[in-house]
Amino acid sequence: MYNEWSLDILYKGLEDKKYKEDKKRLNKLINEIKSFSETLKEGKDEEKLLLTTIDYMEQFEVLKSTLYSYLSLRESVNTSDSKIVNELNILVKQLSEISKPFAIMKKWIAGIEAIDDYMDKHPKLKAYSFMINDIKQDAKHLLSDDVEDVIARLNISAGSAWSNMQSYLTSVLEVEYRGDMITIPQVRNLAYSEDPTVRKDAYYAELKAYENVKDAVSYSLNNIKTQVNTIADLRGYESPLDQTLEGSYMKRETLEAMLEAMGEYMPVFHKYLKHKAKLLGHKNGLPWYDLFAPMGESESKFTVVQARDYLIKHFKGFSDDLADMVEQAFEEEWIDFFPRKGKVGGAFCSNMPYVKQSRVLTNFSGTLSDIVTLAHELGHAYHGLNIQEHLPLNTDYSMPVAETASNFNESLIMEAVIKEASGIEKMALIESQLQDTTQIMCDIYSRYLFETEVFEKSKQGFLFPDELNEIMLRAQKTAYGDGLDHEYLHPYMWVVKPHYYSEEISFYNFPYAFGGLFARGLYEKYKNEGEEFVPKYKALLNATTVSTVEDAAREAEINLEEPSFWRTSLKAFEDLVDEFIKLS
Repeated sequence: MYNEWSLDILYKGLEDKKYKEDKKRLNKLINEIKSFSETLKEGKDEEKLLLTTIDYMEQFEVLKSTLYSYLSLRESVNTSDSKIVNELNILVKQLSEISKPFAIMKKWIAGIEAIDDYMDKHPKLKAYSFMINDIKQDAKHLLSDDVEDVIARLNISAGSAWSNMQSYLTSVLEVEYRGDMITIPQVRNLAYSEDPTVRKDAYYAELKAYENVKDAVSYSLNNIKTQVNTIADLRGYESPLDQTLEGSYMKRETLEAMLEAMGEYMPVFHKYLKHKAKLLGHKNGLPWYDLFAPMGESESKFTVVQARDYLIKHFKGFSDDLADMVEQAFEEEWIDFFPRKGKVGGAFCSNMPYVKQSRVLTNFSGTLSDIVTLAHELGHAYHGLNIQEHLPLNTDYSMPVAETASNFNESLIMEAVIKEASGIEKMALIESQLQDTTQIMCDIYSRYLFETEVFEKSKQGFLFPDELNEIMLRAQKTAYGDGLDHEYLHPYMWVVKPHYYSEEISFYNFPYAFGGLFARGLYEKYKNEGEEFVPKYKALLNATTVSTVEDAAREAEINLEEPSFWRTSLKAFEDLVDEFIKLS
């Protein structure tokens, strides 16, 4: 109980009759869609064909998502399971066959002159108006049907394969630590140890381990970024960042407003880091290995059962449906808790609206940070709860708003426990929150700088590990300023972070800053408005899959294109820094 997740709601195994039937049905459906797409150009009943097209897209989305969720979730907890890896590779190859017919269907939809009339006539089409308008916009960047087909097919042995290699190498990589062999997640968890010698030894052990995979992983990074650059250029985007922003339904003005406010407040976080360094006896800023050093005397160890009760207690004060969902997640085995060999590091949540559930992966060790991580990932699940009644093609939200509910949950938890604490314990809790906030400010900004430079330099040639290390160190020095000791940074952060290794999603870094600051701004509004805010918040979450980032924010009466909103969030964190310094 309370150890590993159950995927039985999807399938009970590869021999499950339903799994085998769904595999066959997917193959049949793909062939049907292929044949159907070829009839569109000659089709006479445009209205009927449009409704049939949407129906096929819905069927495919549900079936594909069910199969892919099952296999990818199985792989994430055991990357060495050859049967699952093989099944997933077969599925990915099979799914690539749909790219050409889908490109044909979307181009056809984009060219329908009477589309607005059809949307007015049919409620289902009206519900898909945002998606249909998005298809019109995307059509401007689509290449020929044959080229789209080739890109999808080649990606199996290109970007997707390079991504899988990085994931595999880092998940099975063993670290020699004090005579024992442990996993990367285990050695990274030691950064939270109360023993300074443990933290320092773990830091050096981790960096040494990456020497064994740096060359191979550098090939993954170079080839993925080259592929993204090439395809973005072919599609007519000015840059991968512009492609990301358009795909995120977010204006550049919003990103610039956020970055402007972050730049103004970055010295506040440098001040926090320097003060923590002073408390730990360092003179030249904080060394990387002490970034997560616990401060104070907080009793921050939790069992899984205690974590459940803790979260439910504090979420109930905000909304009963959030607390009820958290209880359901624990009782119905939505969560895979503990690190083990072959399991990927970090944490994530996978929404499964087609079965009205989610699955959460963590590498739980019982610290307060793990409680916050659980709250964060269950925030994603709550986001899923608020969009699960949408139609099947209206259940994807963009990267920036993807971190909203998760970070709002963090604010709820941390604010509640800080209010209950006093003295040294309160100081420790505030410092824990500042650790996390510094990550979304300084660390995320360093990742944004790193990825920006890698995209640019990969256009000129191959970036070997030493140059990638230099780019990473330069980004960290800029983002952390004099808050860190520049003799002890983390040059191999590019090896371990999976966010760089997607051929489909680039710049999966600024959305974390967006989510954290957006959520904190929402929380400040909640503190001012009380219960009146809750329905606005739910409406905002519900709108994230069917509107732009800016329009979703307007559900809570927020203008994201002005730095003033972001300053409100950052001012709240500045107050925490001042309180931490005063208490310590």
